Amino acid sequence: MTTDIERKSDEARIRELLEDRAAATTDRDARRFLGHCAPEVVDFGLAPPLQVKGPAALDREAVEAWYATWDGPIEVSLTQVEITACDDVAFAHSINRMQGTKTDGFEVDLWSRATVGLRKIDGTWKITHAHSSVPFLMDGSGLAALDLKP
Repeated sequence: MTTDIERKSDEARIRELLEDRAAATTDRDARRFLGHCAPEVVDFGLAPPLQVKGPAALDREAVEAWYATWDGPIEVSLTQVEITACDDVAFAHSINRMQGTKTDGFEVDLWSRATVGLRKIDGTWKITHAHSSVPFLMDGSGLAALDLKP
C-alpha cells in the first residue's frame, strides 16, 4: 500500500517525466523522448509518419522522421496536468500545446488532450500507453474548440 508521502513523491516524478518528455520534443531529442517509454509502449494517438509504423513500433527512427516534418523550432508546453498514482501504476492527463511550422510552411498552434498510462519498472516510472486527441487547430482562421484553452 502506497503512503501519502510516497504517492506525492511518485506524482512529482511523473510530472517531471512529462515535462522532460515535452522538452525532448522541443529539443528534437528522440533518444530522451523514448527514454521515458517502456519497451512495449503503445501509442494510440500517433501522427504520420509515426502511425505508419504501427502502435507497437515507436522507435528512434520513427520519432526522428516525425521531427523532420517540422521546419524550425517546435515548442511544447503542458497545462492542467492531473496525475493519479497508486502503487506501481499511474495515469496522467494533461492539455498540451504544440507550436511550430510544418515543412510545407503551415504555422501550427495545436492544442490536444493527452492521457498516458505509466508503470513503475525497476523503481522508475515508464510510459506504457499514450493517447492524444487533437480537437482543434489555431491557424489564424479562428478554428478553435474553446473548451480546452486554460
